[in-house]
Amino acid sequence: MPGLDLIDHSPHHPLPSARLPTASNLILIDNYDSFTWNVYQYLVLEGATVSVYRNDEITLEELIFKCPTQLVISPGPGHPDTDAGISSEAIRYFSGKIPILGVCMGEQCIFSVFGGRVDITGEILHGKTSPLRHDSKGVYAGLPQDLPVTRYHSLAGTHATVPECLEVSSWIASGPDGGKGIIMGVRHRDLVVEGVQFHPESILTAQGRSMLKNFLKMRGGTWAENTILEVQRHIASPAEVEHSNVLVNSVSPSKPTGDAKESILDKIFRHRRSAVEAQKLVPSKRLSDLQASYDMDISPPQLSFPDRLTSSPYPLALMAEIKRASPSKGAISMSTCAPAQARKYALAGASVISVLTEPEWFKGDIEDLRAVRQSLEAFPNRPAILRKEFIFDEYQILEARLAGADTVLLIVKMLNKSMLEKLYRYSLSLGMEPLVEVNTLEEMDIATSLGARVIGVNNRNLTNFEVDLETTSRLMKNVAKGTVVCALSGISGPDDVRAYRSSGVGAVLVGEALMRADNINTFVSKLLGTSKETNQASHAHGLLVKICGTRTPQAARTAIEAGADLIGMILVNGRKRYVSSDEALAISKVVHQTRKLQDEAEPCSVVLASSGAIDYFDHTSTFIRRHDRALLVGVFQNQPLSHILTQQKLLGLDLVQLHGSEPLEWASLIPVPVIRRFGPGDPGLGTRGYHALPLLDSIAGGSGEVTDSAAVRKTLELDPGLRIILAGGLNAGNIEDMLTQLRGHRSNVVAVDVSSGVEHEGAQSLEKIKDFIQAAKKI
Repeated sequence: MPGLDLIDHSPHHPLPSARLPTASNLILIDNYDSFTWNVYQYLVLEGATVSVYRNDEITLEELIFKCPTQLVISPGPGHPDTDAGISSEAIRYFSGKIPILGVCMGEQCIFSVFGGRVDITGEILHGKTSPLRHDSKGVYAGLPQDLPVTRYHSLAGTHATVPECLEVSSWIASGPDGGKGIIMGVRHRDLVVEGVQFHPESILTAQGRSMLKNFLKMRGGTWAENTILEVQRHIASPAEVEHSNVLVNSVSPSKPTGDAKESILDKIFRHRRSAVEAQKLVPSKRLSDLQASYDMDISPPQLSFPDRLTSSPYPLALMAEIKRASPSKGAISMSTCAPAQARKYALAGASVISVLTEPEWFKGDIEDLRAVRQSLEAFPNRPAILRKEFIFDEYQILEARLAGADTVLLIVKMLNKSMLEKLYRYSLSLGMEPLVEVNTLEEMDIATSLGARVIGVNNRNLTNFEVDLETTSRLMKNVAKGTVVCALSGISGPDDVRAYRSSGVGAVLVGEALMRADNINTFVSKLLGTSKETNQASHAHGLLVKICGTRTPQAARTAIEAGADLIGMILVNGRKRYVSSDEALAISKVVHQTRKLQDEAEPCSVVLASSGAIDYFDHTSTFIRRHDRALLVGVFQNQPLSHILTQQKLLGLDLVQLHGSEPLEWASLIPVPVIRRFGPGDPGLGTRGYHALPLLDSIAGGSGEVTDSAAVRKTLELDPGLRIILAGGLNAGNIEDMLTQLRGHRSNVVAVDVSSGVEHEGAQSLEKIKDFIQAAKKI
């Protein structure tokens, strides 16, 4: 094809466009290429505020904290898989969150990240112009075909490996029919991610600045979201903003007035309002969708926020906050797993867990709250869950309730009186007493006149973010009797809360200091002035023993007299240890009538801590112990639920053991505690709220095959709150060694289960039963 005329397409007298508020923090990753600054120039001329970082001089965590509005990956030498530094990692993280554009090597990074292969093209191009064909979408919207574009590359994505999630958006025409030759651009089918192999910033490329202008118009993380935001932009009415019921200091926060500097609260509010309005347009997230779900009564069970605060065993209740970052402190703990942190807080004695769900400045999300609530499912005395958010709409309160919140934050400074009262009443209608936040005497008067039962005094001024810990004490005199007052912000240690104990403050909220604490239990005990670290649950008795595969009344009686705690019967027809209904009834009679030995008949198997929540499995461990007699366990495998229920009632089973692939939910439908068989690492093993305890067994349960102790240990390391019944090849000779191999996780084993280990030639041996129980009980 004949070469194109060389034309300088650069703007000789560049006139900058107005600043784009939607591109106020674009980050450009520099892959060590001089063209980076040409890209920078075009982006700035089109109104973007751009920061440039070398690909090896910034970490992903630092990048995340900077909250980019868009991400651009620059050209660069080398291969995208080896020479692009942070580029590919950044693309993986930000895809689906913000618009992303890759130029040359940046486009190759996109191609590679999503599964394609970048390979040599067979030609080396340096400053060559070629006519570009494109699909007229994305960066090419409104542009003519056969645009001259400048190419500097020897590598490109290959047609044969284009991932299904990407589409070829531009190419060099090939052959007489103008087919798709070398790939010049790709676009993600669902996410706002686009790449160009050529250089739009080159002076030899036509319409390069228009392409970057098109990119800067893109918003959101998905094309669907981009469409919604574009529609919203066209239909937005200034009058709608002006007459909003939501005010900050009686001034609409949507736009600073005059030359006044916009406060951080104003800015956060403006961003949140835009995001919430966009979310309301998404199918499945519309207000009508949320209301329909709520009307089905599928919200997680809730508890009383005020009652949970006043039931704290400490002089001050602790509100522990999950806080990855903040506008005043920057990044605090970006890698924190919210549900894991919540469990630590709960077990350390927190009465409330505050979950920040604001995504830009605090790096939270409503999904954090949902996961936190799930992580505390079925915990006795679990903490209340607070949605810490800039709330201005009933929509956010309904969203919080559906996600599992017990309360929400209402900031007086953000809301005029009518809207504050409206949101307060709406929250009450959903069963949630809000936490009403104040910072001044005037705001305190508003909160008390509202009738708020829980008022939080923010020691931090949200206008200038200065902290004054005496703010709470100063405002106490205006508090109505019976109101719980919480001190919020700036609390980092015992000295900060000492004065609050004597002034009538009911709770303190701690975020950053807890997030940075090396040992949360130690921090909490020192903060709240307890004499010793918070206890969880301590087992007051030794190992429980379950003798399974019992086939005769005599074997059951022998086991109980030797000290067995549970007697198991196999009720699965066809199994070699199966017992008939008549045999099972005879065994049941013996179990229910035979008393334990006197030294075993001691009440109270587990001493539950008076401070902090109790993990579900510490609580349910008490279900498998009875001080006066052994418990009868019926073992089932893949049998109908109706059959299990009938047998439980007929045989008087104290517990049911499910040994097959029965649904976890069945445990909620069976009227006695359920033991469920798992292999180490199986899905659902640590799920709270269903089975009372998991039984860890070898793959071939009942065969005598020894369970892999390393696999058991790894399972327990991943979930320190897990309590188990250990089975699989145990006998009197190896039980002590097996438990020793679990090292520091020995206390996670509540009971041991034996079947083949007490048999001789296929039949239960009474002597082996006694030997096993004796060996287990002396450990």
